[in-house]
Order: sequence, then structure tokens, then C-alpha cells
Amino acid sequence: MPEGIPNPTNKVCKLTKSLYSLKQASRQWFAKFTNFLQQQGYLQSKNDYSLFLKSTGNHLTIVAVYVDDILVTGSNIDEVNVLKQHLHSSFGIKDLGHLHYFLGFEVTHLAEGISLSQRKFTQDLLLDTGFSTAKSVATPPPLHCNHWQAQLLGTLQT
Repeated sequence: MPEGIPNPTNKVCKLTKSLYSLKQASRQWFAKFTNFLQQQGYLQSKNDYSLFLKSTGNHLTIVAVYVDDILVTGSNIDEVNVLKQHLHSSFGIKDLGHLHYFLGFEVTHLAEGISLSQRKFTQDLLLDTGFSTAKSVATPPPLHCNHWQAQLLGTLQT
């Protein structure tokens, strides 16, 4: 029985649909979501069950799910828009526009493409661990490091 409902006779309930507060609610929602995407022609990745792919001709559409965040992208904007419309009518999703933040990654849209960083995640980690006031120190590159590797390491450290 769900918490808060008296059960003096130790009976059980058979639910016809999932209740939001139950521990199994997220599993039931994901099963329904997976079934929906499969009906739309998406294949669930065997390597990451929260990743769904649909290939149509030369186009690829990708759906990534993390808890209640859904990332939809693809090479065919019409396919992406059709999927978003179907998701909205079936699940009542909100389209938040271009991606700015997902799973700790900040996404910046540039003329040349996109830039990914974990600046906010790193700052939050430093705050949580008490290292936010620590001073940075330049670290020399490892021995036997060629010029290209040293440049890459320098880029990664900034």
C-alpha cells in the first residue's frame, strides 16, 4: 500500500497505472517512454539503455534521457520537430530551446560549432569540498612530452 493509506487488513493493491510517489513510478514512466519511442521507430542502444537512435536515409535522430531530462537532436530538423510534437502530445513536455546545460556539461553555441565545458560543475565541486579559495598553481608538462602534447595540456589546464 502507498504510504499514508491505512491498511488494517494487510491487503495489497493492484494498480492500473503508476502513482507518481511510488518508488516504481520512474521505472514505469521509463518503460512507457521506451515503448513510445520504439513505436516511433527508434532503437534502444544496447550499450546505454537511456540512448535511442533512429536512422532514416542519410539522417540520424538521437534521444538521450536522464531522469526527467530529454535531449533530442538530429541531422534532420523536420524529424526532430515531429518527434517533439509527438512527445508533447503524449507526455506534455516543454521545449527549452537550444541546449545550454546537460549532465554537468555547459554547452556554448559558436559560429564554428559548439564548445563543451564543465566550469560550473568544477566550481560547484570546489565549493562543496572547501577548495574554492585555494590558489591555482602552474604545473609543468610531463617529461618527454612533445610540443603538440604540451600545447594540448596547457589548453586543458586553463
